[in-house]
Amino acid sequence: MITDELTDAIYLEPTKQAPEQARRFLSERLKEWDADDFNGRLIVSELVTNSYVHGAGTIVVRVFRDEQNGLPKVEVWDEGANLPVVRPPNYAFTSGRGLVMVAALAADWGVRPFPGGGKAVWALLLT
Repeated sequence: MITDELTDAIYLEPTKQAPEQARRFLSERLKEWDADDFNGRLIVSELVTNSYVHGAGTIVVRVFRDEQNGLPKVEVWDEGANLPVVRPPNYAFTSGRGLVMVAALAADWGVRPFPGGGKAVWALLLT
């Protein structure tokens, strides 16, 4: 269970409003750094939507500077056990393209499972 209070984070209920709240949070943070938020808003929206649809429990969104390269990094945490999978594009489906888009727009991305359950999906943002 995600219970620790984090700095530079927002805690979201898994609802349809979560992606919009995450976009606003990310935009405000990147504005403080005078960084472009266009790709970041798309990326965080996709990651939060995946948590809402496929994850479990509270969704935590963190935005901070990566220690290695200084790029803005967004992490989306949830308590679900399922790890995200990039699927080959199937244009007959109405969903399933989000991680392909994240991979194309981010400098890098990945997933980090938590030992006690849940995961963090992260992306380095190009600004």
